Amino acid sequence: MNIFKQFYKSIYSPKDIALFRFQGIGKTILYVFFLTFISILPSVIFLSNALTTGIDSARSIIKDEAPDFSIKNGQLSAKTDVPVTINKDDFTIIIDPTGVISDSDVVNEGNAFAMLKDKFVLSSGGRVDSYPYSMLENLQITKSDFLDFIDTISGMKGIIIPVVSVFIYLFSSAASFIEVSILALFGLALKNLLGRKANYRQLWRMAAYSETLPTLFFTVMAAIKTSVPNSFIINWVVAIIVLYLAINEMPKPKKAD
Repeated sequence: MNIFKQFYKSIYSPKDIALFRFQGIGKTILYVFFLTFISILPSVIFLSNALTTGIDSARSIIKDEAPDFSIKNGQLSAKTDVPVTINKDDFTIIIDPTGVISDSDVVNEGNAFAMLKDKFVLSSGGRVDSYPYSMLENLQITKSDFLDFIDTISGMKGIIIPVVSVFIYLFSSAASFIEVSILALFGLALKNLLGRKANYRQLWRMAAYSETLPTLFFTVMAAIKTSVPNSFIINWVVAIIVLYLAINEMPKPKKAD
């Protein structure tokens, strides 16, 4: 059975998942990589779109709407006495030489890039990262320099997106293997509860395919940008239920006469 048919069967058939326990470990490992690849597709696509939109918006905003500014000796100065907030294409740029804006204020803007009094702040998907200007010794940047930098980043999109995508894939793959290994440990308890015979290696194979349904569900939710409350708990509950049903499909050992 090829990997695509296994994917289809694993969505609805605990009986087939139970049968997959006899296949080679290499094929199961390949399936985990395949499942991880599917799960990160929305993130990679959104990353690509966000980077492209963000760069284009940043160039347009900085060039046409932002006041003249400069960064020198770890501090931002600009030709404005109040913070400047510019919104465009679901992306926000903030320039604040006054020190009034905080990191939490940037997060509240959603997808945003802020140049605060003493640091850069980047917010995306509810996550915030800040980089003090002092990290770069002798940093001196003007508005013109910043536009040149944006143009450089734009020209490197073809390199940045694949590299970041590979990093996301490798990190997610490692997390997937850990999750499958933990789920297989739950399988040891479930097989005792159901009175079935299976070793850890067989349960690991079954656990990998039991991840299919929750992975597909959360991938679809991510693709349509729908937040699922308690997603961590739901993911584990569904995976454990599927594994339970798969173990239950295994024949009971015959009783000795």
